Amino acid sequence: MELLDLTGYAAALCTTSAYVPQVLRVWRTRSTHDISLKMFIVLVTGVSLWLTYGISTGDWPLVAANSITLILASTILYFKLRHG
Repeated sequence: MELLDLTGYAAALCTTSAYVPQVLRVWRTRSTHDISLKMFIVLVTGVSLWLTYGISTGDWPLVAANSITLILASTILYFKLRHG
């Protein structure tokens, strides 16, 4: 594995793991009052597009990061839509 790939995986780990505390909090409290619906709709759309791009180009750090981020951000969006 090249240094550039390792850098990509390290960046993916940092940016993706940043969503974990928010997902856990939303999951436990079912409270999404202070979360912007529009922001998460745009975020999930953008992450989906990045995932599509990563798959198309074979950029596996990008695919890995965006797959996990899509799951986490979609979980938050689900709770926002369900619990307002």
